[in-house]
Amino acid sequence: MIVVAKIGTSSITDPAGEVARHAIEKLAAEVAGLRGHGHRVVIVTSGAVAAGLPALGLAGARPADVGTLQAVSAVGQSRLMRVYDDVLAGHHLVGGQVLLAPLDFVHRQQYLHARQTLTRLLDLGVVPVVNENDAVADDELRFGDNDRLAALVAHLVSADLLVLLTDTAGLFTADPRVDSRASLIEEVIEVDQQLEAAAGGAGSERGSGGMASKLAAARMAAWSGVRTVIASAGRPGVLGAAAEGESGVGTVVRPRDRRLSARKLWIAFAVGSSGTIVVDDGARRAIVERNTSLLPAGVTEVRGRFDAEAAVEVADQGGRVFAKGLVRHSSATLAAWAGRRTSELPADVAPEVVHRDDLVLLPDG
Repeated sequence: MIVVAKIGTSSITDPAGEVARHAIEKLAAEVAGLRGHGHRVVIVTSGAVAAGLPALGLAGARPADVGTLQAVSAVGQSRLMRVYDDVLAGHHLVGGQVLLAPLDFVHRQQYLHARQTLTRLLDLGVVPVVNENDAVADDELRFGDNDRLAALVAHLVSADLLVLLTDTAGLFTADPRVDSRASLIEEVIEVDQQLEAAAGGAGSERGSGGMASKLAAARMAAWSGVRTVIASAGRPGVLGAAAEGESGVGTVVRPRDRRLSARKLWIAFAVGSSGTIVVDDGARRAIVERNTSLLPAGVTEVRGRFDAEAAVEVADQGGRVFAKGLVRHSSATLAAWAGRRTSELPADVAPEVVHRDDLVLLPDG
C-alpha cells in the first residue's frame, strides 16, 4: 500500500511557531511502523513559514505580503527539514526533500518528471518529505494550502490512502469547540458543496487551511480513486489504524470509481474560476454526451473579465454550472464571437473556446 500522510502547521509547531520535535517524532515512529508492514509512505508537511518566523524575530501572525512570506519560508524550510532528517534517521529511515509547484501538475512533462522522482525515491526506500515551493511560488498560481497539494501527490504516486492529520478528531456535525452536542462524522460517501460550506474556514492563525480545505482535498482524492481519512495527529497509532481501516479513527471519505487525470483534477478542484460561460442546450449535450470541445456557436453569454488560459465555469441556460475548463481566448474575444459558427471566425486562430483536453465535467454536473 502507498500512503500519503499530510500534517498541518498547527500539528507540528508550538504556539510560538517553533517546530515541535516531539510531534515529528510521533509521526516518524508511525511512518516507521507502516514501513515495517511493507507499506510505502510519502509525508506532505506544512510548517516552513511558521518555523521561519521565530528565526527571523517575526513573532505573531502569518505575514500578509508575498515577499516576506517567501523569505520566511526559505529560512523555515531548511530548519523544518533538519528536524525531519534527524528524526527519520533515528528510525533508520532516509528522508528526501521534494518541493513542488502547481505547474508540476499542470504541464504533462513536469508531471511525469515529478512522478518519476517520487517513484524512484520510494523504490530506493526513501521517505519523501513534500512541501510547496513557497520560496519561489507565483502568488497567482499556488496550491493555497497543503491539503490540496497532498491530494495531488496522492494522485501522482497512485496512492491507496491519503491521511490528513489535523488538530481535531475529524469532521463533526458542528464545531465541537462551541457545541457540546457535536458528534464525529465517521464516513462521508460524497463531499458536496453544502458539506464543504458547513466545514467553515481556516483552523488557526499559523496555518492556511482548515476543515473546509481538508474536505476539498478529500473530494479531489475521491475523484482520484483514493480513500481519505481525516484524523487527529495526536491520536496514538493513527496512521496504522487508518491503514487498517479501523472504525472511529476519524472521518473516512470514500473513493469514487472514476479517476480524473492530474491535469483535469487540477482544473476541476484546485484552480479558481475567473468567469462563467453560458451555453445553449445543444452545446451542453455535446459536451456531456459526446465529450466535445466547446465552440463559439454554442456560447450565449460571457460573464466576467478574463484572459486566455484562465479557468472558467461552464453553465447551462438555467445557470447550473456543469463543467470547468481553461479558455483559449479572452472574455472580450469570446463575447464578440458568441453564437458564431467556426466558418465565421478568423482562419488563423484556434476555433475552440475550451478544448476538450482542458474541459472537465464537474462531479455535480
